[in-house]
Amino acid sequence: MSYVLTAIFAGIVGVAIGIAIMKAVGKAGLDQALVRAQEILDEANSKAETAVRQANLDGKQQVYEMKLQAEEELKSQRDKLQSEENKLVRREDNLSFREQNLASKEKKLDEKDKLADAKLSNLSKMEAELKEKIDSQMSVLEKTASLTQEEARKELMEIVEKKTEKEVALYLREQQEEAEANAAANARNIISLAIQRLAQEETIERTVSTVTLPSEEMKGRIIGREGRNIKAIEQATGVDLIIDDTPDLITVSCFDPIRREIARQSLEILIRDGRIQPGRIEEVVDKVTKELEETLYNIGKDAIFKLGIGRINKELIRLLGRMRFRYSYGQNGLEHSMEVATFAGIMAAELGLNQSLAKRAGLLHDIGKALDFEQEGSHVELGVKVARKYGESDIIINSIESHHGDTEPQDIIAILVSAADTLSAARPGARYESMEGYINRLEMLEKIATEYDGVDKAYAIQAGREIRVMVKPDKIDDIAMVKIAHDLRERIENELTYPGQIKVTLIREVRVQELAK
Repeated sequence: MSYVLTAIFAGIVGVAIGIAIMKAVGKAGLDQALVRAQEILDEANSKAETAVRQANLDGKQQVYEMKLQAEEELKSQRDKLQSEENKLVRREDNLSFREQNLASKEKKLDEKDKLADAKLSNLSKMEAELKEKIDSQMSVLEKTASLTQEEARKELMEIVEKKTEKEVALYLREQQEEAEANAAANARNIISLAIQRLAQEETIERTVSTVTLPSEEMKGRIIGREGRNIKAIEQATGVDLIIDDTPDLITVSCFDPIRREIARQSLEILIRDGRIQPGRIEEVVDKVTKELEETLYNIGKDAIFKLGIGRINKELIRLLGRMRFRYSYGQNGLEHSMEVATFAGIMAAELGLNQSLAKRAGLLHDIGKALDFEQEGSHVELGVKVARKYGESDIIINSIESHHGDTEPQDIIAILVSAADTLSAARPGARYESMEGYINRLEMLEKIATEYDGVDKAYAIQAGREIRVMVKPDKIDDIAMVKIAHDLRERIENELTYPGQIKVTLIREVRVQELAK
């Protein structure tokens, strides 16, 4: 019995121990499962975070690519719009040009209509005069019967003289009307006559530079064997080298001042270097040409900086630099333009106008002179063309084309530029003309004009560029004015020496005055 109890107890104890062991093993497995579950959860969280970050990166990349694509499309649209805008601007320029041509043609037609009306009026007047002359001749014939032979001859000569004077005046008037129809050719003729009168001074001033040599032996080296060096220099620079008996001196001749300056600098470099041969000549000329282009641009920039003018097109800046080598009667072109800009700016400031615009117009008023030695046309025409090409305002363009009175000024700025140009060009010492010679020329102009019978007063204005003659209306009629103007022009051309041109203007004013009481 005790064995049985012992066995039962042992069994119970074993069962209890087994249960305890099973509980311990179950708890350990549960802990291990919890740890594994936590690891899986952490791994899932990590992968989720990685996926989120990758999704964010992918989204940003897609946004960046879409932004780039949008910018490219926007740039393309902007280019297209700019192209269309440029086309519209060109069309607008063409329309403006056509409008100007139409206005010019319309003006010419109006002038022709006025001339036709004037001729019809003159014909009616001449018909009435002819009738009066026939009646007067009849009375003269009746009177002649009572005159002696000498008295009749004298009276006949007086009649013929008066008739001839009228016919000459009418002929001159017809010729002037015909000349107006060919104004361009007449203007070129006037310019050629002016150049002919001043050919020597202008040629020396504008076409010649000199280079000093260290010795006479250098002349032979510059000429080279069979003249190959001098030919290479002339071909590379486009100038003429004059080597004569003048000791230690070479003359560089060319109408283009830029080419002349390139040749002068190239010769000085070659003389200092001592290596004078065709290959070296081309190398030096090419180098000097590039350096001079940069120098011209810097000279133009300095002028703009000194005047305090805003942005200007680079090509206009380069042309301003070229003005540094342009002279007119000894006056430097760039310095003259800067003076005009300064004067115009001062006057604009005093009047409360746009000072910067006045300076800009003054600086660019002679810009055509940078091109007139290499392109056809006057410096005014070339200046208007280049200013319009590089987008200058209408006020600037009008200031350029009106500063010599070729057209009417449309703005007060243009009037200021014209006045400043006269101040700079005509002031004593500005050009090669003494004060005494300047005063004598003005006095001679007025003296010649007042020598004509029927002239009341004469005034030399515009620094001697124009002579205005006031005639007595009771002694000089419209036809006689034409003859006096023609004769006065011929006397000025034959008896005076002067720069440029002189405009002859005759004024006949009739006033009728009554007093009402």
